[in-house]
Amino acid sequence: MFVSEGTILHADLDAFFASVEQRDDRRLRGRPVIVGGGVVLAASYEAKAYGIETAMGGRQARRLCPQAIVVPPRMSAYSEASKAVFALFHDTSPLVEGLSIDEAFLDVRGMRRLAGAPTEIATRLRRRVLEEVGLPITVGIARTKFLAKVASGVAKPNGLLVVPPDGELGFLHPLPVERLWGVGKVTSAKLRGRGITTVGQVARLDESVLTWMLGRAAGRHLHALAHNRDPRVVRVGRRRGSIGSQRALGSRPRPLAEVDATLVGLVDRVCRRLRSGRRVCRTVVLRLRFADFARATRSRTLPQATARTQVILDAARELLASSAPTIASKGPTLVGISLTNLQEEGRVQLALPFDPAHDAALDAALDEIHDRFGPNAVVRALLLGRDPGIAMPLLPD
Repeated sequence: MFVSEGTILHADLDAFFASVEQRDDRRLRGRPVIVGGGVVLAASYEAKAYGIETAMGGRQARRLCPQAIVVPPRMSAYSEASKAVFALFHDTSPLVEGLSIDEAFLDVRGMRRLAGAPTEIATRLRRRVLEEVGLPITVGIARTKFLAKVASGVAKPNGLLVVPPDGELGFLHPLPVERLWGVGKVTSAKLRGRGITTVGQVARLDESVLTWMLGRAAGRHLHALAHNRDPRVVRVGRRRGSIGSQRALGSRPRPLAEVDATLVGLVDRVCRRLRSGRRVCRTVVLRLRFADFARATRSRTLPQATARTQVILDAARELLASSAPTIASKGPTLVGISLTNLQEEGRVQLALPFDPAHDAALDAALDEIHDRFGPNAVVRALLLGRDPGIAMPLLPD
């Protein structure tokens, strides 16, 4: 079908956590702001100008910008701001696909008569987010989801960029290879090691060459994106494909017992989210990052789907134990847990022994206690006196 204009919007709040802090405290406006202490959770664009990045260690960030103002995170404020922005998204288009609490795709196809051209819709959305929520937002517009997201990334901060259908490859091909989804540090190093630095150079390679260099799946994926082939549509109501949580540990060496305690807290957190969505999982994934920036991923698929904390914790601890030599030699700086292969609770044969009411009843009791006395009123004995870490706000499942 011929499409004369891009109708997919990618809307992305700018430096979200830091922007909320600057909105709520006038003294922070125009100044470098870091959200988080030991690890940078977010940085304002004034701080990013000094080379500060998300997930960077706090000491390194303060060395780069000694005058930066460090503020503690306020997750409830970010959650409320996200809800307000998403209300405006849904008021703009019936087709909204949330990606995270600060970004979404909107499909405005067929809305020209009612709401104007896509550019007019995006301009109005940006104005409403600024006036009604007090936050800057960047929007990219294109025919494909991939290119709309690239456009918003190029337009940041606080911009609007439209990629016309007849100028798609002219816009895309001069960009660095890192603009392609899936090109992280490892893939970037492989490509740049062979002198491939732009998307256009990737596009000029045969697909067979890319698959030889990067593997079949990655090669085919990047070859398609380099030609702006992305058939995905904006999907509404899609449930999350995985549930996960992670915790930055800092740069000092951590004994295995301390990493294990952190893992226990993460598993408790994700299992409660799993049950609140009435879902079960088959696969447990452990992710570790180390001081030399190396990463390790371990996974285990369970014999049967489950939502029981103990079953999932046992699997996670087995994965952690298999990484013990690496933990001892390298020192982890981050540990994360993900539950994948998610299924609806009522549609599968659950792992036995399983009492679906047991953990759910415990969750309800803990929720009531936490609402009255705070999130740390009741914890495992293993976690007494330990910092539980920050629970990042998420989109509803």
